[in-house]
Amino acid sequence: MNDLATRDDSRRALRRTLRRRRRDLSPSQQRRASNALCHRLRRLPEVQRARRVALYLPNDGEIDATPLIAWLRRRGARVYLPVLRPLAENRLWFVHYHSGTPMVKNRFGIHEPDTRHGAHRARQLPPWALDLVLMPLVGFDEAGNRLGMGGGFYDRSFAFIRRRRPRPRLIGVAHDCQRVDRLPIAGWDIPLDAIVSDREVVRPGRADDPS
Repeated sequence: MNDLATRDDSRRALRRTLRRRRRDLSPSQQRRASNALCHRLRRLPEVQRARRVALYLPNDGEIDATPLIAWLRRRGARVYLPVLRPLAENRLWFVHYHSGTPMVKNRFGIHEPDTRHGAHRARQLPPWALDLVLMPLVGFDEAGNRLGMGGGFYDRSFAFIRRRRPRPRLIGVAHDCQRVDRLPIAGWDIPLDAIVSDREVVRPGRADDPS
């Protein structure tokens, strides 16, 4: 088995382990983690400045950042959710989200805005038009490396950040139990500006205050 196959097998095994860890959290543990996460996010300058913010609806035990929505709206920000583009592209578009947004399940069984409605097509934004993106992670390490679900949707959608300015700030979010000492990384992984868990803030290249 070559090194690439070994690394891919390692990432798949780690995904299974870390997804099981977050699914095993009790409802009360999930609520406490969500509250702690949102407390840390509200303190970050890039979150305070952002006016077009993309986040996600939690699934499969993912940490819940949706309590941040009301705070963002009070500050005049608009909130967007990711929508899968056609299967051939495997990329994301982002649609303005509010309490009356019609929702459907995508091919993975995850709720997303219903873009079959003409009004919602008009509210779509390309990734480069966002100020801030909160991305769910499967795993992360202290160096700021991340492990996603493996589909590559965020990596493809934000590959432009390596060559384009201005660009949205990318913040990964996860439960502290999804932290590992060191992650096997891949060349196509899009770098993050920060990773926030219910216990700490990690910025690639330097340690951060866990409070």
